[in-house]
Amino acid sequence: MNKSLKILLNGIIKENPIFVLLLGMCPTLATTSSAINGMSMGLATMFVLICSNAVISLLKNVIPDMVRIPAFIVVIATFVTIIEMMMNAYVPALADSLGIFIPLIVVNCIVLGRAESFASKNGVLSSIFDGVGIGLGFTLALSLLGASRELLGTGKIFSLKIYPEQYGSLIFVLAPGAFIVLGYLIALFNRLQQKKA
Repeated sequence: MNKSLKILLNGIIKENPIFVLLLGMCPTLATTSSAINGMSMGLATMFVLICSNAVISLLKNVIPDMVRIPAFIVVIATFVTIIEMMMNAYVPALADSLGIFIPLIVVNCIVLGRAESFASKNGVLSSIFDGVGIGLGFTLALSLLGASRELLGTGKIFSLKIYPEQYGSLIFVLAPGAFIVLGYLIALFNRLQQKKA
């Protein structure tokens, strides 16, 4: 299998940040009350992952070991600022909905972890594919979680009505519903992985 494809699939399946590594739980549980919020948070994080991985991979031989982590955070913060400003300019309602969780991408353990474990040790192209793979895995997980919660809670997916809202259960839109649905999705993902093996 092609190395780039293997790196890409690794982030979606084998090292899925939500269903396998259980990283980034704070934005996962807080922003997935709807499918659009989950997908938007995932795409914002994917942008930061791809760009920061590329830049960190380019600068890996220039950054001294003593300031490695602070330098990574500065690079990540730069791209988070860019995505935050773009969202505030072009989709202010979505930026308000995601709130503080966009700036908190800076300290998301997924982004910093990939910078440290992959981008600082590999070439630019591999680091970009790693960012795309992990970002897609994160986006798909958040979108699935958000769509499940929105459907169970309000009878809609991406605001499209599937069944009448009165048949939904409000608990799935609230915080406890995030834990319940995430638990079932992790169990389902693990079950599917066991069948493949």
